[in-house]
This record gives sequence, C-alpha cells and structure tokens, in this order.
Amino acid sequence: MNLAEYFDHTNLDPAASSQDIERLCQEAMTHGFFSVCVNPVHVKLAKGLLAASPVKLTSVIGFPLGQNLTSVKVFETMQAISDGADEIDMVMNYGALKEGDLETVKQDIAAVRAACPGKVLKVILETSQLSDDEIISACELAELAEADFVKTSTGFRGEGATAHHVKLMKTYFHGLVKASGGIRTKDDFQTMVDAGADRIGASASVKIVAGE
Repeated sequence: MNLAEYFDHTNLDPAASSQDIERLCQEAMTHGFFSVCVNPVHVKLAKGLLAASPVKLTSVIGFPLGQNLTSVKVFETMQAISDGADEIDMVMNYGALKEGDLETVKQDIAAVRAACPGKVLKVILETSQLSDDEIISACELAELAEADFVKTSTGFRGEGATAHHVKLMKTYFHGLVKASGGIRTKDDFQTMVDAGADRIGASASVKIVAGE
C-alpha cells in the first residue's frame, strides 16, 4: 500500500460541524485515504459526499466509553449501516473485561458482529486502560467473536497507541490491527507500521502524508 491507503482519516470531535465533515471527506478524496471515520450523526452526510469516490466510510459505536448496553450498540450499528457505513469501530466493554466478566465482553462483540454481516468490524480495546494480560484476553475474545480488527484506542483516554501494544495485539490476534490515538507525525506512523499495524486512525493524516 502507499502511505495514504493506511489511513482512516478521522474527525470524532463532538463539536465537529457539517463543514468540518465536508472538509474531512474532501481531504480523504484528494489524498486517497482508505476511509473517513466519523460519529454516527455524520454518517449520512459523509456517505453523500463520498458517493462518487472509492473512499470507505467508518463509524464508531459505543463511543468513546464502551459502556452502552449491548442492545444499544446493536441498534447503533444497524442504524450506521443503514445510513451508509462500510466499517464499524466499536468500543469494547473494557470495564467488564477488567472485572473478569469475559463472557459479557465476548457476547457484546458477537452481537455487534451479527448486526453488521459482510461489513468490517474493528474492536477498540482502549489499551491504555488495560494490562498486557487483559489486552491478550481482549484479543482472544475479539477473535472468538469473529471481529476483523482489534484497535488500540479511542483517542479520548490515556496515552493512545504504543508500539508495544500494537506488537502484543499483532501477536495474539490472528486478524488485522489498527493503531489510533496520538499518531501525529510521519515518525509516529512509521513506528506503528513497523510494529505491525495494518491500518492507522488519525486526525493528522494530511500533515503526515505531506511530511509536515
């Protein structure tokens, strides 16, 4: 892949305006990013803007805390798909994971997986809040629930992506890994790709591909 094709060009700012989303989509089309990643309220707008382009559309579910009821995550997923989302980035219930309730975590992911058949599902672990052992468990549960990717972070809590966590996820999840959170420079990008990241989530995508 060329550099731009790694990116989910992202704007998850709760104050993002329609004009901000229009700019995001235009930048994605101009630079050839893989997808744009937006909050559910912006999916319809983004779908219309991207309709004539190959750029995919990603939306987030249970964002950014992961503490929504599974039924709410399922509804949110179905609505996002109906509105035009191609990929779903769901926040795992990492509170349940930390409590040792692994079945709840697995069933939460599996229910969202069932709600988006044929679509790419990424599970956000929020790695900054987990121990290495918890990250390994999360990867195993996501795989059992048939997720396509595990993803490091929301970008809303903790340090974001680290090379150590990406390597750990790549080792214990036999699918794809998305690094996101705090990736702001080309050096950051290269560090994550060298660690094994298959996709990069960033709001600084334009600056990174421009080498700024």
